[in-house]
Amino acid sequence: MKVWLKIDVDTIRGTKHGVPALCALLAEQGIKATFFFSVGPDNMGRHIWRLLRPAFLAKMLRTRASALYGWDILLKGTLWPGPVIGQKLESVILATARAGHEVGLHAWDHHAWQSRLDRMDSAAIHRTLSLGVELLTRILGRPPACSAAPAWKSNDLVPREKTKFAFVYNSDCRGESVFYPLVGGEALPQPQIPTTLPTYDEVIGRRGISDINFNDFILSLLKPGKLNVLTAHAEVEGIKAIDLFRSFLKRAEGKGSFFVPLGHLLKDHPPSDRSVVVAKEIPGREGWIACQSSSPSCRDKN
Repeated sequence: MKVWLKIDVDTIRGTKHGVPALCALLAEQGIKATFFFSVGPDNMGRHIWRLLRPAFLAKMLRTRASALYGWDILLKGTLWPGPVIGQKLESVILATARAGHEVGLHAWDHHAWQSRLDRMDSAAIHRTLSLGVELLTRILGRPPACSAAPAWKSNDLVPREKTKFAFVYNSDCRGESVFYPLVGGEALPQPQIPTTLPTYDEVIGRRGISDINFNDFILSLLKPGKLNVLTAHAEVEGIKAIDLFRSFLKRAEGKGSFFVPLGHLLKDHPPSDRSVVVAKEIPGREGWIACQSSSPSCRDKN
């Protein structure tokens, strides 16, 4: 049973500490994964203003965010512009690629994309994609072949702008199958590989799920013949929850699962579906996310 492993890297802390730890762990297990890097300014601390929203405050309390993420993440970029991750930690990103992992673009400015996408036009989306692609290309010596939208925030403008770059595929949404996105009735050429499994921060502290039984819960969702796409985060599974993640990998492999990068999925399962991407909600996550319209794991916005 295959599990396609995607690791999102949102912050300078996740890049500096989480990525090397995850690369070491994956090397121990003989696993290759897909890492999506945020490479521009780390302004994630500006999310602090979202504490005014009851749903976001509840999530921060449920996940014990200060212990999970660290205060340096929670306050980064609040008083002055955050450091440019790709300039500060170019060596970490390059080492990840040289270790044989697939490397793609997550964001230029993760916070700006997550908080402002609704107000961005095509030119603004193209500009921020260009900044990220240019810096990641300079680091890798080649253009990134894949991308993943921050926080699964995507609309019809995003996949159209992404076709102007050399992405073989994108992973911008949640869903159930690999598909070509339909925009205005047109099937765009870059397929979507959706995340199909819930993330740590979505389920921890809900419905009796804790660190004690989290791995049991995720393992119960892995199914033969199903698209099992797991998203981990360098800031979580690479730091505070790394021992939990180590246990998960060992237990999953003990049950016959093996982990592969997302790019391998296109070789094994060439996409044939076409689907609309719509804004929906998912339990445990504050705000809307992009979902494959047919996905039963997403619910309509209130």
